[in-house]
Amino acid sequence: MIPVCHLDDLPAGESVRIDTAPPIAVFNADGEIYAIDDTCTHQDASLADGWLEGCLVECPLHAASFDLRTGMPTCLPARRAVRTHSVTVENGMIYVHHAAEEGNAA
Repeated sequence: MIPVCHLDDLPAGESVRIDTAPPIAVFNADGEIYAIDDTCTHQDASLADGWLEGCLVECPLHAASFDLRTGMPTCLPARRAVRTHSVTVENGMIYVHHAAEEGNAA
């Protein structure tokens, strides 16, 4: 498990990038915490820098959009999904379970 931050430090509608290999973006989508690979599959852009609306994040570079629940792109130009990661909140602290450690790939 990778510690991210305290839940209080990630308000609704905000995101944080954690420097893992590959980097992971953690989002608070209206109280639900999601984690996905941070790099857009269309082109090198940080999804943590994108725009969050509900459970969708829009890439800041070319407006590709991804569903935080599944990692699937919802529009072009992205065609491939980003990997999702499990998240746990324990004692007010957000933890990400890196999918590579678990053998999971979305």
